[in-house]
Amino acid sequence: MQPLAARLARSAHRALRAHWPEYLIEACGLGAFMVSACVFVALFEHPWSPVRQQLADPFLRRALIGVAMGLTAIAIIYSPWGNRSGAHLNPAVTLTFWRLGKIAGWDALFYALAQFGGGVAGVVLSAAILGVPVIADATVNYAVTVPGDGGPLVAMIAEVAISFGLMLAVLIVSNRPAINRYTGLAAGVLVATYVTVEAPLSGMSMNPARSLGSALPAQFWPDLWIYFVAPPLGMLLAAEVYLRSQPSRPVLCCKLHHDNPQRCIFHCAYPH
Repeated sequence: MQPLAARLARSAHRALRAHWPEYLIEACGLGAFMVSACVFVALFEHPWSPVRQQLADPFLRRALIGVAMGLTAIAIIYSPWGNRSGAHLNPAVTLTFWRLGKIAGWDALFYALAQFGGGVAGVVLSAAILGVPVIADATVNYAVTVPGDGGPLVAMIAEVAISFGLMLAVLIVSNRPAINRYTGLAAGVLVATYVTVEAPLSGMSMNPARSLGSALPAQFWPDLWIYFVAPPLGMLLAAEVYLRSQPSRPVLCCKLHHDNPQRCIFHCAYPH
């Protein structure tokens, strides 16, 4: 019998060899999302921006950023990239689907590593595109997520709540074959709404890789632990609520948009 370490190494190598395109897509997808976040925050918040100079209302600016980010999420989910990888783009989403038995352990681990790497790479690329003086300005600050005036406790509660809401909506819509093609739209609408309404409380993360992606290049760490604890907690709670409240509707797959011809690497219950 082979030593445990050798067996683990072989199984990890098999997963990498078979599914590396999906891992790379997850990294590129979150990287693209972070570039969009940095660009639109700079466009609407940096004092040099002519758009910022014309829009004095912070709620309106935040709403426009929310629309931009919601549309970015929708575009990624329905793109050929998103169709292929499932467009998790978030370790908390991947962890929740692993708990639900829809993604293999090695795939979940490599997805999460790719997401963290992609988040950091996206912000570094944004700094190269926008210039460090712009992205490091206090009004942009690498699009970091930090607690608002209510403090860490309010931010923690808010992050749990919005993460719970997003995952519950994804599970409800994606597991109804008649409407699962609208899962990406539901997710995008929630992202736009949360940026508009919830961002003053926590910065609106829902995503450990998104928060680390900004914090690492910015070297700005206040209360980063919230964004590693709250999103997985909220999404795992949503999974438990779904399982208990929808016993007749099992979780079919962990692709956000399954109605497409791309291959599915998951423990999928959809007919192929």
